Amino acid sequence: MTKRTRRNHAPGFKAKVALAAIKGDKTVAELAQQFDVHANQITTWRSQLLEGAAGVFGGTSAGTPEAPVDLKVLHAKIGQLALENDFLAGALSKAGLLSVKK
Repeated sequence: MTKRTRRNHAPGFKAKVALAAIKGDKTVAELAQQFDVHANQITTWRSQLLEGAAGVFGGTSAGTPEAPVDLKVLHAKIGQLALENDFLAGALSKAGLLSVKK
C-alpha cells in the first residue's frame, strides 16, 4: 500500500463535490468513489457550503471585517518604545547593572 501525498483541492472542485452531495442523487460513498475523496471530507465541504450559503445573498459573513490600522499611531508607538529601551539601557549601564553591550 503506497502512501498518497497530501492533496490540495481547488475551491471550484470543492463546490462541485459539495453541490453534488446536496443534490442527493448519489450517496456520499458513491460520490467519494467518483471524485476520489474521502466521505468525511465530502460531508465537511457540504456543511461548509450550507453554513456559508447565506453570505452569498448579502447576509453577514462569518468573519467580521477588521478595522483599518492607523500606521501613524503604530510608528509613533514603535518610536516611543525604542526611546524607552535606549533610555533604560543607558541608565542600567551607568548603574553597572547592565553587563551585556549591544
